[in-house]
Amino acid sequence: MGTEEMRKELEGRNQAAFLGGGRDRIEKQHEAGKLTARERLNLLLDKGTFVELDRFVTHRCRNFGMEERKFLGDGVITGYGKINERLVFVFSQDFTVLGGTLSLTVAEKICKVIELALKNGAPLIGLNDSGGARIQEGVGSLAGYADIFLRNTLASGVIPQISVILGPCAGGAVYSPALTDFVFMSKKSSYMFITGPKVVKAATHEDVTNEELGGAMTHNIKSGVAHFAGEDEEDTIHMVKQLLSYLPQNNREKPPSTDCTDDPQGTDSSLKKVVPGDPRKPYDIITIIHSVVDDHRFLEVHKYFARNIVVGFARLNGMPVGIVANQPNWLAGCLDINASIKGARFVRFLDAFNIPIITFEDVPGFLPGTAQEFGGIIRNGAKLIFAYSEATVPKITVITRKAYGGAYCVMSSKHLRGDINYAYPTAEIAVMGAEGAVPIIFKKEIDKAKDPKKIRQELLNEYEEKFSNPYRAAELGYIDEVIRPEETRPKLISALEMLKNKVDSNPPKKHGNIPL
Repeated sequence: MGTEEMRKELEGRNQAAFLGGGRDRIEKQHEAGKLTARERLNLLLDKGTFVELDRFVTHRCRNFGMEERKFLGDGVITGYGKINERLVFVFSQDFTVLGGTLSLTVAEKICKVIELALKNGAPLIGLNDSGGARIQEGVGSLAGYADIFLRNTLASGVIPQISVILGPCAGGAVYSPALTDFVFMSKKSSYMFITGPKVVKAATHEDVTNEELGGAMTHNIKSGVAHFAGEDEEDTIHMVKQLLSYLPQNNREKPPSTDCTDDPQGTDSSLKKVVPGDPRKPYDIITIIHSVVDDHRFLEVHKYFARNIVVGFARLNGMPVGIVANQPNWLAGCLDINASIKGARFVRFLDAFNIPIITFEDVPGFLPGTAQEFGGIIRNGAKLIFAYSEATVPKITVITRKAYGGAYCVMSSKHLRGDINYAYPTAEIAVMGAEGAVPIIFKKEIDKAKDPKKIRQELLNEYEEKFSNPYRAAELGYIDEVIRPEETRPKLISALEMLKNKVDSNPPKKHGNIPL
């Protein structure tokens, strides 16, 4: 074969690979309102930076006539490129090729890019759109999933791993995304479940649609499996890029700082009135967050799940930080099972990737009730304690109002190695509020009093004077400084600057045993 023929053969193979499952299937993909695997990569990566690997790989299955159904690339596009000029490794499942099902060779391609990402210390992004295991391959397909799970686990805490669900994700396919750090879903095209509606109907007689069982909002609101929900594929992919801008390439690097145009010494007088004088009145903690962070930009994570705690990314004087905040607007900011899990996982991610933790605290305690106790609030609440305790990154806490009971201890208190702990003058740091404490402490006095109502009010006033303020804790050194609310931004930036070279460590061990 001459040189020209060789060039033509290469070009022909490339063209065949670019077509995936063929023009008809590409049209069906578009008719379903979905982009193709290659179109998604073009949206995700900087123009002209994608380098494809294993373009000509085909499956090795010879069962059920599969030897006649081969496509170059075999249902997944893998390689590397750049996002905002930073290296990333990617795989994009191609639904036009045998429904994007996973064969052993598809798994081998995915495993190869995970290993390359690990060796080169760069994030891994998976674009998922797959019908699940390729049934014709039997155990080979299952082995492929397990191979991926292992590598996801080994990469955890070493490189950021992001899963983007842009179509179906069912059966064993859901566990790779669940092992990664963040899961994005598109409201218009994605769903995830272990077993589909037909199996659910047969097993439990429940009638449920794909969307109800495993749609984007189901997993963003109810299960907490997904962290972000995009309006469509373009919006979802844009959110991935936003997230990456806050993250380091790997666990050996610090997160990327940017130039800040906001005044690091800027104060905000409106913060004087955010926290109500009445401790029973709610307010929105995000008002404080937006006020103090650069450009008022806050990328909220798990926005729709466990809304009594807020987590997300922002910058302070150009430095990326992770924010964890009780939300008085939802369940009074109480910690419950889901809030504890949400907060703990986020704190552990921040610690793994050297991102400082800013905690805004207004928590009246753990949510009471049989549902919480039977559901394991003790075990799940301990996850948040564990996460904060083991974290060695800079930890700065601002108590805006209530810090009661065990919840005070949990939220990055000085006793869990909090580096700098601030409090507003409105802070109330005590075992419990006056309404709960006085009837317990002074039960006999109230019962014996001629005017129980009057003595009860006097005792309430006395208790509030002693404990409904931050000064007892400040006297003991548990609060480093009582600050005016309008000073929050410059105080946080000053503390971050002081802590930028902080070094802390945990006792030598293989790993801890977090109460899962």
